[in-house]
Amino acid sequence: MTAAALDERILGAVAAWRAGEDLPDAAFDALALALFAYQIGANDPYRRFAAAAGFSPQRMPAHWGRIPAVPSSAFKDATLATFDPAQAELTFRTSGTTAERTGVHYMARAAIYDEVLCAGFERFMLPPGQPAAFFNLVPDPAQNPHSSLGYMMRRAGERFGAGPPRFYLRGDRVDVEALARDIAAATARGTPAMVAGTAFAFAALLEDLGGSTLPCAPGSRVMETGGFKGRTRAVGRADLYAGLARAFAVPECDVVAEYGMTELTSQYYDAAASRTAATRVKTGPPWLRCTVVDGDGRELPAGETGFLRHVDLANRSSVVAIVTEDRGYAVAGGFVLLGRDETAPLRGCSLDQEDLLVRRG
Repeated sequence: MTAAALDERILGAVAAWRAGEDLPDAAFDALALALFAYQIGANDPYRRFAAAAGFSPQRMPAHWGRIPAVPSSAFKDATLATFDPAQAELTFRTSGTTAERTGVHYMARAAIYDEVLCAGFERFMLPPGQPAAFFNLVPDPAQNPHSSLGYMMRRAGERFGAGPPRFYLRGDRVDVEALARDIAAATARGTPAMVAGTAFAFAALLEDLGGSTLPCAPGSRVMETGGFKGRTRAVGRADLYAGLARAFAVPECDVVAEYGMTELTSQYYDAAASRTAATRVKTGPPWLRCTVVDGDGRELPAGETGFLRHVDLANRSSVVAIVTEDRGYAVAGGFVLLGRDETAPLRGCSLDQEDLLVRRG
């Protein structure tokens, strides 16, 4: 199947979901296997990785759950692209310290990413009724064009916002004065706020506020987009969400966590039914599925803790299956995210760097 035909099927699945249709298991399986076949034909590092796992165009997996999953760290060491990266419409880089090599995700078509992110955001994050004003405590894409998070929030704000999206992160600090002024103006107009930020930026904001508040209009939402990787400050999520609910005068159930990564095209969110529960469950659109595996890549039963393995049908430009160092356990309707475990390496899923990957210059 050609790239154009695969893109048409991906966009068709997105459009159908927005129209109220689901993606049946058989259709998901067929498209995942078609993507795998295409990718091992167009992506040499992934072809070698799949061959080491015993798969080839002549010996395909029997089910999407058997597609070999590349560790997310491989994006730091290989060009995992099904096309010439020089032709990429989007190039996203993973975050990291100055001493780390960052991963790169090349995307052939911006339209795929735009439609996927907006469909999920509209379903899981948008407040009901009138458009919201977007206030972002994430990297400004004008200064950091390779941040997938910054791009995501700019696109969502442009598509759904009441006015252009605004950004307030200046390095590791928040421009509290500008944020307070703009939220107050939106609240005076009765415009709900859509406040998005990293957990680290939100923790810094709460510290700077020192108990002061930035009350938002009814219907507002707060979106937390990730943890404290590589940071010295850390706050428990329960305390963080309670603090954000007080600071922005929103119900705690309207503080919603988004879980995504540069290596994926699609995103997960807190399931609505779990936002008032002690344990929040992550869910996503039907073209994105998560299984939990042990260190050797074997799927674990529901309730058992392991590594999160994602199959994202929107990852046409790279690899359809990725396994991470994030840990969690499967439950009905999704999975529970526990966080990253850097001390438990993936054994059976680890890459043979010399044989399977082509290092970037």
